[in-house]
Amino acid sequence: MTSENPFRYKTRVVNVGNLPMGGEYPVRVQSMTNTDTLDTKATVAQAIRMIEAGCEYVRIAVPYMREAENLRKIKKELRRQGYQTPIIADVHFNAQIAEVCATIVEKVRINPGNYVPLRITRHASNEKNPGIMVEEIADRLSPLLKICKEHGTAIRIGVNHGSLSKRIMNRYGDTPLGMVESALEFASICESFSFRDLVLSMKASNIRLMVAANRLLAERMKQAGMDYPIHLGVTEAGAGENGRIKSAIGIGSLLVDGIGDTVRVSLTEDPEFEMPAAYSILQSTGVRITKTEFIACPSCGRTQYNIQKALEEIQLKTSHLMGLKIAVMGCVVNGPGEMADAHYGFVGAGSGKIHLYKGQSLVKKNLDESQAVDALVELIKDSGDWIDE
Repeated sequence: MTSENPFRYKTRVVNVGNLPMGGEYPVRVQSMTNTDTLDTKATVAQAIRMIEAGCEYVRIAVPYMREAENLRKIKKELRRQGYQTPIIADVHFNAQIAEVCATIVEKVRINPGNYVPLRITRHASNEKNPGIMVEEIADRLSPLLKICKEHGTAIRIGVNHGSLSKRIMNRYGDTPLGMVESALEFASICESFSFRDLVLSMKASNIRLMVAANRLLAERMKQAGMDYPIHLGVTEAGAGENGRIKSAIGIGSLLVDGIGDTVRVSLTEDPEFEMPAAYSILQSTGVRITKTEFIACPSCGRTQYNIQKALEEIQLKTSHLMGLKIAVMGCVVNGPGEMADAHYGFVGAGSGKIHLYKGQSLVKKNLDESQAVDALVELIKDSGDWIDE
């Protein structure tokens, strides 16, 4: 399966278990459990709800070693129940925890800001008292990289705006540049060990900062000859409409730019509710088509039929036709032009009358609105674009 976005920033393919990301693969959707990782039953049950809602990677928080070891039980039970979805361990502070997780799951997330205990306040290697140097960070990372190579485990270098290290803050400040430099430093260390199964992310609750950091990351990677997949997300987006709007603006802006290989919509809700929002963002940006797309006119005084009722009936009858774009327009003044890339058009043509279009071709004229929805269904069937639910 390939991406529908011809303008997508070209990245390497990184295998995450049985589900690759990057390259021409679709932008993947992931989410994160919020259960106690030591509660195997609850975590598995929630993971299954996420998977059935469309989650393609299940991320699990691993704060301590006991949780790391319990990943074995969680993975075993998911596999026993027939779920092969790759699992990602979310590790922050402890290198040894990441190393254990890398022997169990398909991907490990580490945070440069607090993965290595940094005790220095300045960065440049030519300073008098640099403390931990890049070489020491490399020493800390090398065991993890070796394990990941042996087990085919990918790594996400996940930079959070709220947890930049002191050494990065002192040199670059609380900026998108600091976030990017933090990630690229770790990526360069990984490359020095010939490890390139990497995914990078720049996350922040501030949408402007998050968008700027990801755009800069794509630019800097291109300059450096790097092509790692990028994970998109707005942290602490909130809940309900506000959370979805913030995520749509941040993630959607970058997807339109062609940036992004996997997304997570972070909502303060049960995680299975994140997937519909994620797929809506992907659909709206034209990056990944997973359902019927409806173009619908808001209507005005020129509309002379019940467009709201018609749209509701059309959605009810055609929402399973993945990949089709159907336009429901109020009148012929703007309708045909505004639906230029739709596969089918349902356009008001006078008092209670409807024209039907296939592409830009008018194929049925002046149908009574009471019969027009069924006529649209028949047109789709006759054209060979219908599938049964």
